[in-house]
Amino acid sequence: MTKPVSRLTKIKRELKRYLQLDLEDYGLKELRSGEYQSQYIGVQMKSAFQPIYNRIDGDLTGHEAILKPHIGDEVTSSSEFAYTYAEKAGKLVQFDRASRALHVLNFKKIYDETGLLFLSVHPSLLVTVSEHGKIFERILHAYSVPTNRVVIQIDETLIEEDLLLTEAIKNYRERGYLIALTSFGSRNSHISRLWQYTPNFVKIDPSLTARAEENIHTKRILPGLIKMIQDVGAFSVVAEINNQQQLDIAVEAGAALLQGAFLGEALNAKDLQPNFFNTSNVRAA
Repeated sequence: MTKPVSRLTKIKRELKRYLQLDLEDYGLKELRSGEYQSQYIGVQMKSAFQPIYNRIDGDLTGHEAILKPHIGDEVTSSSEFAYTYAEKAGKLVQFDRASRALHVLNFKKIYDETGLLFLSVHPSLLVTVSEHGKIFERILHAYSVPTNRVVIQIDETLIEEDLLLTEAIKNYRERGYLIALTSFGSRNSHISRLWQYTPNFVKIDPSLTARAEENIHTKRILPGLIKMIQDVGAFSVVAEINNQQQLDIAVEAGAALLQGAFLGEALNAKDLQPNFFNTSNVRAA
């Protein structure tokens, strides 16, 4: 009699096929909570998810997936350090696939049918990999997450090559992904790319909100930037809201979506309960 295949074994086989990784170096574990954690090239990876809320009604729009890596027995390292480590090891593409697959597995623990998943893509991958989103699309389909529920976050300030960025965005769009440009309004951002790529979402650079707490001129500029985003049909997002004053600034400026520790910390799936934005914190503009 054939021994039944465990769910974890089945998932590992699927990931081996879809990720095209040598799984002798890839460890996936299912925790008692039902969450997953994985390990690749010596980096232990966990997922955290930060809620993103609609300013008008306080409804939950989705979550941004944030990588929580550990290297050895050290405390949590930054995702930037982990990606740099993977890049130096010549495993950046594989590491990125492994981490995004982990996020999808854990995202399914939060919402089965609704809500958007915001995922950042390392800028090096956008200019070195062809057929963007193809491998990841297979993983999403395997776990019944349609591509139109996934928002690919791109920090365009780190990419100078317009042709390569154009090709990457085109590939993602053809597969049904949504697009978000981040760091908008920063010193290195290319404002012309706003109408060049007409993204679905645009994240205001967090430094502007922080600066607006002390600088009245910056505070006056924010509504104009948000109006510009709205004019191309995109949703503006103010992230890294860490206090009431920053929330007031974002609301008064007319931001469509709100995100930050003041509204909801980035938590793992087991600790993240369906939670609605406390609209009492929002003061009328």
